[in-house]
Amino acid sequence: MQATAKAPRRIKEKQDNTDHSVHRVTPYIVIGITILIIITILFIFPLYWIITGSFKTQQAVNSAVPVWFPTGDTVTLRNYTELFSRPALTWLLNTVVICAAAMGLTCISASMAGYALAKKRFAGRGLLFSIFVCAMALPKQVILIPLLKEMAFLNLHNTLWAVILPTVGWPFGVFLMKQFSESIPGSLLEAARIDGAGEARTFIEIVIPLIKPGIGALAIFTFITAWNDYFLQLIMLNDTRILTISLGIAKLQTELSTDFGLIMAGAALGSIPIIIIFLIFQKFFTRGITMGAVKG
Repeated sequence: MQATAKAPRRIKEKQDNTDHSVHRVTPYIVIGITILIIITILFIFPLYWIITGSFKTQQAVNSAVPVWFPTGDTVTLRNYTELFSRPALTWLLNTVVICAAAMGLTCISASMAGYALAKKRFAGRGLLFSIFVCAMALPKQVILIPLLKEMAFLNLHNTLWAVILPTVGWPFGVFLMKQFSESIPGSLLEAARIDGAGEARTFIEIVIPLIKPGIGALAIFTFITAWNDYFLQLIMLNDTRILTISLGIAKLQTELSTDFGLIMAGAALGSIPIIIIFLIFQKFFTRGITMGAVKG
């Protein structure tokens, strides 16, 4: 009886010691958290400076002494009033349309191509995949002139499609989706064929749910890439009405090189969609990166 009574006591003492060791704060944890806080502040500070700067007066923006917290006479809405008097919302809408269309079309085409390269057996499959891998190392500037001639031949130059279509054929998207499609069990696809499912039904009902994390990660990558592709937008778009927010901000900087408050207001407006997209796809992005790291 005494041995039986001592056993729960030992278990409880062991659990107490385990809980104490788990919650113990070591110098390494303190140093690690401190470093993470410093890095977080360094990454967040530019966004904070842009947002606060968009509400500063011209004198506060150009002040030799930085105004860290604008209050009172240093706060104004003139920057946004001036920005909205220009076609800023149209520029923002054009950018969202370009990025959303490129994101959707890229996810569809890349997932289909990646699945075919991973699970289908056909002549030239290895050569085709090698071409995609080699194309990943090819800078877009190298093929810019052929792209420009192609868009002009198709009468798409100076239209939104001239920026959307070159982004859809993104070799990295095909490569990423092929890697995710490799993890799909072949027995599952074979079972779907035995049950009478066609290729379209198999792809929609089985393949897409399994590679959804990869599609989420690709969606964020594509949206950010299309959003930041300033050089392609500069070459393909000339009309003021179809400019993107990046080109519009550059135009403001050229016309009003000293009005940094107006430029920061445009930059703050342009950062809203990219933050929203990341928050929406954050879960899929994290899962996609994790699965891609441990897949084997």
